[in-house]
Amino acid sequence: MFTGLAQRPWQVLCRVYLQQRAPLSQRTPRVARPCHGWHKVEMHSLWFSHDFRVASLATGQVQYYCTSGSNKDGPSPPPTQGPPTTEKVLAGAAQAYSDSPGSITPQGLTQMETIQVKVRAVLKKRDYGSKYTQNNFITAVRAMNEFCLKPSDLVQLRKIRRRSPHDDTEAFTVFLRSDVEVKALDVWGSPEALDRERKLRKVEEREYEENIFRNQQLLKEYKDFWGNTKPRSGSKRATFSQGPGKVVMVAICINGLNFIFKLLAWVYTGSASMFSEAIHSLADTCNQALLAIGISQSVRNPDAVHPYGFSNMRYIASLISGVGIFMMGAGLSWYHGIMGLLHPQPIESLLWAYCILAGSLVSEGATLLVAINEIKKSAGQQGVSFYEYVMQSRDPSTNVVLLEDSAAVLGVIMASSCMGLTSLTGNPLYDSLGSLGVGTLLGAVSAFLIYTNTEALLGRSIQAEHVQKLTEFLENDPAVRAIHDVKATDLGLSKVRFKAEVDFDGRVVTRSYLEKQDIEQILNDIQQVKTTDELENFMLKHGENIIDTLGAEVDRLEKELKQRNPEVRHVDLEIL
Repeated sequence: MFTGLAQRPWQVLCRVYLQQRAPLSQRTPRVARPCHGWHKVEMHSLWFSHDFRVASLATGQVQYYCTSGSNKDGPSPPPTQGPPTTEKVLAGAAQAYSDSPGSITPQGLTQMETIQVKVRAVLKKRDYGSKYTQNNFITAVRAMNEFCLKPSDLVQLRKIRRRSPHDDTEAFTVFLRSDVEVKALDVWGSPEALDRERKLRKVEEREYEENIFRNQQLLKEYKDFWGNTKPRSGSKRATFSQGPGKVVMVAICINGLNFIFKLLAWVYTGSASMFSEAIHSLADTCNQALLAIGISQSVRNPDAVHPYGFSNMRYIASLISGVGIFMMGAGLSWYHGIMGLLHPQPIESLLWAYCILAGSLVSEGATLLVAINEIKKSAGQQGVSFYEYVMQSRDPSTNVVLLEDSAAVLGVIMASSCMGLTSLTGNPLYDSLGSLGVGTLLGAVSAFLIYTNTEALLGRSIQAEHVQKLTEFLENDPAVRAIHDVKATDLGLSKVRFKAEVDFDGRVVTRSYLEKQDIEQILNDIQQVKTTDELENFMLKHGENIIDTLGAEVDRLEKELKQRNPEVRHVDLEIL
């Protein structure tokens, strides 16, 4: 760096670096002095040697600075003065170099020493504006819906094949949004006419939806009058012939019969404990019917309003079932027990009550065994213990049947014991205490069901070991550098939604792109690049293709993750 350059009266200062091609021991360290209070302008880049003769002129741009005010050498030139020429810069630099104290004369420099101007070419930044849609793609369906076009209007437009975001198709056709906008204006004449057509179509669409609803109501009335002759769905039949559906249907039949027999026994004996058991069986029957509705709704296919399906309907039905048990079963049992304590009444013969309770014990026990076997089978398939399966509410419908039947068996034993004490002592208070005990048992079961199903509906994460397994699979892929912000949510029915921020290795992705290209052709294209515009076009072309390759890598990882882990139904990998 020449100290004399900053002391001269000339108005242009170039940042110059001295590169001495002398032995390493004789080289002086480069020190770049900061410039303060200068304005940025433009000029041609320069290259000059130690004798200040111009060796070459580049066509790029270089940054040079001029003083904005007066300095110690005199006032600055007028602001209207144009940028200095190359000759003036060289003359000023030479004069400053020769007059600076302690400087080395040009003759003292070796032939290997040169003075260079650092050149930096910068691509001009393009302002895309707040709404840039020139390169946006649009599907044929959206083009027809949003711009009121016909399929025939899209025939002449440019068609582009793009990678499909769906697993069932590899590619699909899209159009440039700018072409569709121009075509829409050509068809409708003006933006105002297009807006009027959109409003008219919205009105027609609303009327169409209302007509569909009205026709559905008429069809329902017709079916109710003449009978529904449509064959039943095989999938619905299969749902209730195996698994949780089978358990729920068996429980509905048994609890319904138990309710009828217990109600007759209460009418005959007037026992408070028998009344509580009848209410208990009625609550179980209603709740299990609600579970059956939840199971039938949970197997529905996803639609536009519910893109992730209806699997949570089982948890919703189980939650309502828990609330129903608390209100109907526990509430009525507590009420009847308290009334028995406040107003005790004599009890008739309990022989028939004992017989009905014995039959209920056998039937409830059989239903309980069916539920236990189903839970053991499902827990073994998922690799968890019986206790973990129940506590995590993996299958809410079977859990409800299990807990209700367990409470039913304990309730029958409790009611029989209290009725036996009443029969032996003649004191009806024991029977009322039995009713309160059954109500307390039902309240505990309902509280557990409400808690577990609420946790499931809030979006509970899967086990940490499973999350670690999914994360390690992604991290072992060569294209992935790191995984961040991992979220794995249980959607119910052994369905998992996985989301993660992925830091991709750009070198691996670029190599994956280059492996599919003709390297010789790319090399020839590079050698033909001479100007910045050609360089920009070259980079834009291959940059877009590399972005497509990155999208293909994301699709590959999502597909492999689903194949290796069938329970993972929805994968959202976001590029970090």
